[in-house]
Amino acid sequence: MAGRNAAYDMFDADAASKGLGIELVDAADGAAVARMRVTGAMVNGHAIAHGGFVFLLADTAFALACNSHGPVTVAAGGEITFVRPAREGDLLTAHATERTRYGRSGIYDVTVTREGGEVVAEFRGRSRTLPATAG
Repeated sequence: MAGRNAAYDMFDADAASKGLGIELVDAADGAAVARMRVTGAMVNGHAIAHGGFVFLLADTAFALACNSHGPVTVAAGGEITFVRPAREGDLLTAHATERTRYGRSGIYDVTVTREGGEVVAEFRGRSRTLPATAG
């Protein structure tokens, strides 16, 4: 993956992801990598990363992969399976991969790992490319 594309422009305007410290590592050709450090503000009452933050990281990588093709593409749905907990200080990396695109729809898988390669979560997203609008 290399080179600037529509995913980079989308990420430049993504205040939610940037506000959580998510970084775009790379995005191209239906794939993307994003990362985030788990902060104290992301930890729940069990002293582990709240699942919503892990989902948001995976969803961001999914969005980057979908939008690397160019047309504006949004989530039609997504689900996540939490495999093991992440803790404060963990650096999480989300690797998104396009499984298939058909018509205006697509399916993407995202694996979230922590340093050392341990899988934290598996995410599957369904995308929908929006029709071009006049003007």
